[in-house]
Amino acid sequence: QVQLVESGGGLVQPGGSLRLSCAASIGIFSINSMGWYRQAPGKQRELVAVITTDGRTNYADSVKGRFTISRDNAKNTVYLQMNSLKADDTAVYYCKVVFGPAFDRWGQGTQVTVSS
Repeated sequence: QVQLVESGGGLVQPGGSLRLSCAASIGIFSINSMGWYRQAPGKQRELVAVITTDGRTNYADSVKGRFTISRDNAKNTVYLQMNSLKADDTAVYYCKVVFGPAFDRWGQGTQVTVSS
């Protein structure tokens, strides 16, 4: 059974930092890529950052230089270190894992609120 467990969201002041984690249980399959997406109220879900098994990364322009994605392959866990947070970063953040021949699975989402 495939399961994703996210953690690390919360309320933070502008300029602050948060670290999100997503641990994946995927049985016999191998993971291809792991990533983070976000959806703000009234907006479409958008890519934040993605990382492949061999460490290649891709970031949304809006978070480059502020967010860092990393992964622990042994633990099937992906992290998102978010620094210099802005009000515009407020959203529900979702983990997504691509695994096996062509499967994907979303996490339940974790709320990130940036406000003073």
